[in-house]
Amino acid sequence: MLTRGDADTFLACLREERYYDAHEALEALWFPIRFEKTPEVLLLKGLINASVSFELHKRGRPHKAPGPWRVYLKYREYLSRVGERNPLYFELDEAVHAIERSFYV
Repeated sequence: MLTRGDADTFLACLREERYYDAHEALEALWFPIRFEKTPEVLLLKGLINASVSFELHKRGRPHKAPGPWRVYLKYREYLSRVGERNPLYFELDEAVHAIERSFYV
């Protein structure tokens, strides 16, 4: 489901601190299949929530960020299974954690 183009768009948005746009980039993939509770769909949901968490920090509302971040952590458990089939997910996770370290250091 996730293509190189999708991953590149998400990663570019993260690098440019356009977290809302990063959220939108993955939501376009996730929304039509959101009722499927497959590991990949749930991992996408988690990555979307990571972006939301970052956007809340950016908007000066860090007290609201832990909720979406917990959703990301909850669904991150599927990373190894999904990443085996599509290693692009490992790249997204690595980028998310690099940003997370900058907020929580």
